[in-house]
Amino acid sequence: MERIHMATAKKAPAKKAAATKTAAPAAKKAPAAKRTPNAAFMKALTPSAALAAVIGDKPLPRTEVTKKVWEYIKKHNLQDAANKRNINADAKLKVIFKKDQVSMFEMTKLISDQLS
Repeated sequence: MERIHMATAKKAPAKKAAATKTAAPAAKKAPAAKRTPNAAFMKALTPSAALAAVIGDKPLPRTEVTKKVWEYIKKHNLQDAANKRNINADAKLKVIFKKDQVSMFEMTKLISDQLS
């Protein structure tokens, strides 16, 4: 049987070296202008009754809702001790999460379902 050599294996190091050479001049550019916040994130949303029990009933942007939920979690020591990415739900959060424990990534999805 004949062995077939792949041409792409030889070209990969050359591309890598070329990329590092072009990256150096790009670093000398002036700093970019300050980013403007996305309007969708800054739109005030009304929390559901269950979420309002945790963060209050005032309309807030999505970013502030997440901050307030994290404040509540830290204040009541609800972060799992063994795995800090998991949140243990208390009585108020169980209504929102619908289970005893969620990951912080699941949490944001479940919270967004409670906003309108």
